[in-house]
Amino acid sequence: MRIKRVAAIAAVGALSFAMTACGSDETGSGGSGATGIVGKAESQKKLVVGVKADQPGLGLQTGSQYEGFDIEIAKIIAKGLGVEESGIEWKTTTTPNREPFIQQGTVDLVVATYTINDERKQKINFAGPYFIAGQDLLVKADSTIAGPEQLDGKTVCSVSASTPAKRIQSDYPKAKLQQFDSYSKCLPLLANGQVDAVTTDDIILAGYAAQSQYAGKFKVVGKTFSEEPYGIGLKKDDKAGCEKVNEILKAAASDGTYKAAWDKTLGSSGKAAPELDTTKLTNCGSV
Repeated sequence: MRIKRVAAIAAVGALSFAMTACGSDETGSGGSGATGIVGKAESQKKLVVGVKADQPGLGLQTGSQYEGFDIEIAKIIAKGLGVEESGIEWKTTTTPNREPFIQQGTVDLVVATYTINDERKQKINFAGPYFIAGQDLLVKADSTIAGPEQLDGKTVCSVSASTPAKRIQSDYPKAKLQQFDSYSKCLPLLANGQVDAVTTDDIILAGYAAQSQYAGKFKVVGKTFSEEPYGIGLKKDDKAGCEKVNEILKAAASDGTYKAAWDKTLGSSGKAAPELDTTKLTNCGSV
């Protein structure tokens, strides 16, 4: 009988350990039982956020500091999840590695001029959008290019696997597309005439054109040819986290923190803060 009791106790202990192991995941589990980003924020008071590091006005790294509109949006989201700025670890992302970083758990969230589209939604979940941009062209100040229909035979620079690059390939196949892993690598080529245009979202291009080293040298054509809803990326099965981020965005739209984030960053471009249309927030998919 004693042997049976010992075996039973051992079995209960093993079951308890297994349940504990299964009850936590790589993003953490809070005391409330929440998992995903909500659980990690609750239990660890920390989040790893993927951002761009080379986009002035949006996500720009100087030394160890990051600044820009996307950075401010990430801070708003983190605070809404109960994580102070000191608990955020910024992780530089590029366009090609955003989905892998989310899927592999390298980051908890990505706030990086990240267009919501159906292809990406097969791999990850999106909250937002928190901003609607449009694809445009950056050209030299004296360029005669006035829109994408004039790109035949021209060399256009963009980022590999990005939505803008794919649109040039599909909609303007007579353009010569040159691709890199970041838009900042396109700018010197545009300055010295090795490419005729750089293409990505209008607000990103405006930030580049406003940089002191390029002041007066470039212009944004101003003829958008797409709609790019910027979302916050997170793991595909984290529906609760996605819904929580949308709640935080709704609050930011009504309490003035969204406008303050814009004014602090992109407001210097002269463009007034847009209204955050919360009726367009995603339904967060399904688990």
